[in-house]
Amino acid sequence: MVQLKLPRQRNYRHEAVNVKLIGSHASPFVRKARIVLAEKRIEYDFVVDNPNDPASRVPDFNPLGKVPVLVTDDGAAIYDSSVIVEYLDTVSPVGRLIPEPGRQRIQVKRWEALADGVMDAAVLCVQESRRPAKEQSRAWMERQATKVSQGLRAASHELGERGWCAGDSYSLADIALGCALGYLSFRFADLDWRAQYPNLKRHAAKLFKRPPFEATEPRDPPAA
Repeated sequence: MVQLKLPRQRNYRHEAVNVKLIGSHASPFVRKARIVLAEKRIEYDFVVDNPNDPASRVPDFNPLGKVPVLVTDDGAAIYDSSVIVEYLDTVSPVGRLIPEPGRQRIQVKRWEALADGVMDAAVLCVQESRRPAKEQSRAWMERQATKVSQGLRAASHELGERGWCAGDSYSLADIALGCALGYLSFRFADLDWRAQYPNLKRHAAKLFKRPPFEATEPRDPPAA
C-alpha cells in the first residue's frame, strides 16, 4: 500500500480511532463522510485527491477508483460512503447516527439511499456536461435530471413538517439529505428547489448552520 505524508485535521478529536480519509472538497459523498467524522468527534487526516486526475493515487486504495476511501490505522481501506459512515458510527460512542437494527434503522438507511441516489444522478450530470459537446447524450442527462427531480419530490413528501428526517432526532438521514441539497446548490444554481419545496429549504437552513456542515462546504480546487 502506498504510504502518503498527510496533513492533520484537528477540528474534532476522539482518541479511540486514527484514520485517513481520501477524497475531494467537491464530492458530496466525501462530505457525508467528513460530517460523520466530525459529528463522531473522530480525529482524522484528510488527503485531498481527485480521482479524475491522471496522477490520482485513489486506485491504490480503492480498485474502483472512487472517493471517499477511509484508511484505518491498521492499513485497511473501507469504501464506499455508506459503508464508511456505518463503520464510523460503530467505533465512537459519541452520538449514534444510525439506530440499532429495527424499523427506525431501515428508515434512516432508506433516507440515505434516497439522498445518495440524488447525489449520484447529479454527479453523473456534471460529469457528462464536461465531456466534449458532440459526445454528450442529452437523453441520458435528462434521465439523470429526472431522478434528481423525483428524489426531491419524494424527500419533500417524506419529510413533511417533521423536525428531522427519521424519528425525533438528528441522524445520518439528515446528514445525507443535507449533503444532497448542498451539492445541488453548489453545482445547479439554477435549480430552484428551495422555492418548490419550502420544507426542504427550512431543513437545509437548519442543517447548514451546524459546524460540521459549515466546515465542509463544497468547493472546487483553486485554478492551476
